[in-house]
Amino acid sequence: MPNHRGGKTKSRVIIIGAGIGGLTAGALLARRGYSVLILDQALVPGGCASTFKRKGFTFDVGATQVAGLEPGGIHYRIFSELEVDLPPATPCDPACAVFLPGENTPINVWRDPQKWQEERQRQFPGSEPFWQLIAELFQASWKFQGRDPVLPPRNLWDLWQLTKAVRPSTLITVPYTLFTVGDALRAYKLADDQRLRTFLDLQLKLYSQVDAEETALLYAATALSVSQEPQGLFHLQGSMQVLSDRLVSALERDGGQLLMRHTVEQIKVAQGKAKAVVIRNQKTGETWTESADHIIANVTVQNLVKLLGEKAPSGYKKRVAKLPSASGAFVVYLGVDASAIPVDCPPHLQFMYDANGPIGENNSLFVSVSHPGDGRATTGKATIIASSFVDPETWWQTEDYEGLKQKYTEDAIARLAQYFYLKSETIIHVEAATPRTFAHYTARDRGIVGGIGQRIATFGPFGFGNRTPIDHLWLVGDSTHPGEGTAGVSYSALTVVRQIDG
Repeated sequence: MPNHRGGKTKSRVIIIGAGIGGLTAGALLARRGYSVLILDQALVPGGCASTFKRKGFTFDVGATQVAGLEPGGIHYRIFSELEVDLPPATPCDPACAVFLPGENTPINVWRDPQKWQEERQRQFPGSEPFWQLIAELFQASWKFQGRDPVLPPRNLWDLWQLTKAVRPSTLITVPYTLFTVGDALRAYKLADDQRLRTFLDLQLKLYSQVDAEETALLYAATALSVSQEPQGLFHLQGSMQVLSDRLVSALERDGGQLLMRHTVEQIKVAQGKAKAVVIRNQKTGETWTESADHIIANVTVQNLVKLLGEKAPSGYKKRVAKLPSASGAFVVYLGVDASAIPVDCPPHLQFMYDANGPIGENNSLFVSVSHPGDGRATTGKATIIASSFVDPETWWQTEDYEGLKQKYTEDAIARLAQYFYLKSETIIHVEAATPRTFAHYTARDRGIVGGIGQRIATFGPFGFGNRTPIDHLWLVGDSTHPGEGTAGVSYSALTVVRQIDG
């Protein structure tokens, strides 16, 4: 097996889950000479960033945009180390067009910082001091994150990495560590600006899983600023699957192995150390135990507790049990004739509706639209993917699952038809996913999506560590710092690789 750092082949690492976090960790470790095996129960790698095909259409399952492709961004750094070309992509500009209730003109989140400043000053008069604070906190936080701190630190090595990342400029963030966005709005006397708060609630729910009142201010600073140059959100050519495909290619090139349709049923622990996993081949039903020097769980923290069973540390288990309920998603996938798409339609839109009908937790839809030639539909066709956050328990407890799913589908299409030309002659394919669907295909606990919510109690220094209480057991993914999205889970993967290799 190749070892790009010289010497003998290194330790055996088993990774549970072939989402972007697991694939990134596996590819990097294989590149550094480790023996890597990745296991996943699904049909294709990528987790919530995978795709599926129907009637000539390619649909992104969950994630539809990528951050971190710019020079110095996390994907750029990782692909450079792997010596793999970045997938072709176009920047999203605007990153999102947000339609507030009863409004026909969107708030455009422009990529150009000057255009975005002019937009927000026009849309939210008197709010610029708040936005300037967001910009200052983002600049300090972004530079800090780029120096690869380990958050939260769990031993002296972690603490040293954190200390090395701190600079005098980082100290501007310290007074705001316990602030939420709601606190900042009150400080700037903007708490009663309902239009601004509605906009922030919509955007932050996408990226932090909670609204402005609960979102940690330091997290919000990045979530609200990362779509502007020199950073940005990007639309991948082909589909989101190309990100996974390139990571898999790098993994296998460097001797790593990926087994799909293989479920990890248990993590075995002895003397406080993770030792092995119990694997079941879904095709044959065969089960066996595979030993490893390190085990990386690219799963939710709730799934990790289940995999540990009685070996889950009691304090860790109690903390997970006390977490506020996470959100699920209802998603409708439409394959349409291109005539259904308005001229100059942005790649991403967000609609909030007046409160009526079963459209989800905050009565909104986040919509992603394919563009001609982007590989998601043939000439003259397009895809529309619309999602809303929902309470997972509704979908597990209902006595009429199919009826509820049909009601949500019809309601979502009716709402979308207020913007798109959706008629029987333009709709070619309709499919929907619920928390049950996500649970089935991704094995995420109750089908939850997007992590555990970036509240003060779960953000950064107060969150779940990559280094778990069990030796040689590691956690990557959206339950850990710095949160959800392909960029976030890739940061967590890089942190674990550095911890193992340090």
